Amino acid sequence: MSNAAIELLGVLLIVLGILYASLNSLLGWRKQLDRIIIYNQLRISIARTLLLGLEILVAADIIRTIALQPNLQNLASLGLLVLIRTVLSWALIVEVEERWPWQKRN
Repeated sequence: MSNAAIELLGVLLIVLGILYASLNSLLGWRKQLDRIIIYNQLRISIARTLLLGLEILVAADIIRTIALQPNLQNLASLGLLVLIRTVLSWALIVEVEERWPWQKRN
């Protein structure tokens, strides 16, 4: 599987996951379920989709940097991308689980 295919997989996963979560929420609203519960489910579903998509995109970046173009500038770019995506992942985990990633579950 090429690097571009892995990146495309990550992007498709994010787009399809958000569409699925949105459609699920619209169906819940049509059934007149509790809107607060629907909103929280939508928020959690989108955050989980983004987390999985970010992990796949990080894997694609690692493959591109290490396997395809190993040089110091690409390694520095990879480090910055991984740092940014790690912070985003932590923010999403805090949003979904309402705790820091290193804290024990209640």
